[in-house]
Amino acid sequence: MKQQRILIGIAGGSGSGKTTLAENIADYFGSELSVVRHDNYYKAQPNVPYEQRALMNYDHPSAFDTELLLHHLDELKAGRSVESPVYDYARHDRSDRTVHVESTEVILLEGILIFENPEILKRLDMKIYVDTDADVRIVRRILRDVEERGRSLESVISQYLTTVKPMHEAFVEPSKKKADIIIPEGGKNPVAYGMIINRIASYLSEN
Repeated sequence: MKQQRILIGIAGGSGSGKTTLAENIADYFGSELSVVRHDNYYKAQPNVPYEQRALMNYDHPSAFDTELLLHHLDELKAGRSVESPVYDYARHDRSDRTVHVESTEVILLEGILIFENPEILKRLDMKIYVDTDADVRIVRRILRDVEERGRSLESVISQYLTTVKPMHEAFVEPSKKKADIIIPEGGKNPVAYGMIINRIASYLSEN
């Protein structure tokens, strides 16, 4: 008898390495596994001026369209594919594009705040928290936001000090206790990575 699809959550602070870990796992399993990114579920706000959007707190749970995310997770676990929104970091708004996400036997959900929400937690079959030192995370975030997202160095540092750091301490760090597995250094931890690969492979072989 075929088991139901499993949903694995990968959480951790901004720049912790959770996305790298998720991508490495996805590359290993290919079409047998799909990835949902929490960042793509920031609320659409086309009627808000750019200057105001740029100043909003994107590290607070209220910044996310949780209702849509939960609906999509339920659809995927029920065997139906979804069209995930795509977020435009340069515009601080949801883009017009979507990404097709197949309902595979194993689904990864990655994001900073996915363990903070009780309804998301209910849907997760395995919870992995990537634990990385704050100084490493801020350097990674600066490099990523400046090089990949077209942000200025000043804006990245200002956002980190005013919202990212306090929101991490208020919401992300406390959610670590909800994890089943805590991984130091994320994608750079080959032992932990191997254990997760083996666990997922074991599940797939049983189906």
